[in-house]
Amino acid sequence: MINRIIEWSARNPVLVILLTLGAVVAGWWSAQRVPLDALPDLSETQVIIVSRWDRSPDILEDQVTYPIVTAMLGAPKVKDVRGISDFGASYVYVVFEEGTDLYWARTRAL
Repeated sequence: MINRIIEWSARNPVLVILLTLGAVVAGWWSAQRVPLDALPDLSETQVIIVSRWDRSPDILEDQVTYPIVTAMLGAPKVKDVRGISDFGASYVYVVFEEGTDLYWARTRAL
């Protein structure tokens, strides 16, 4: 079977090239019209709260990061809260449950 296909392709090179070009054009046309998102967002719903205050990390942790973390732990649909204090900046990462609307999560963090 494969030998006959190879023999037919060797005897009809112009037809093979035309069929190949037709397949390429049909594939390009189909790819342009398929309503798919090629890169779906698989990440969790996450809100990052950034606070800036020119103080040392230990003062920032006690007076900014810790109160925000404890307040966000009580928010509805919160799955995980992580806080990081750096010199002059506090970062609190709030991860919400699967399926939570991003804008709803942002209003809770606000």
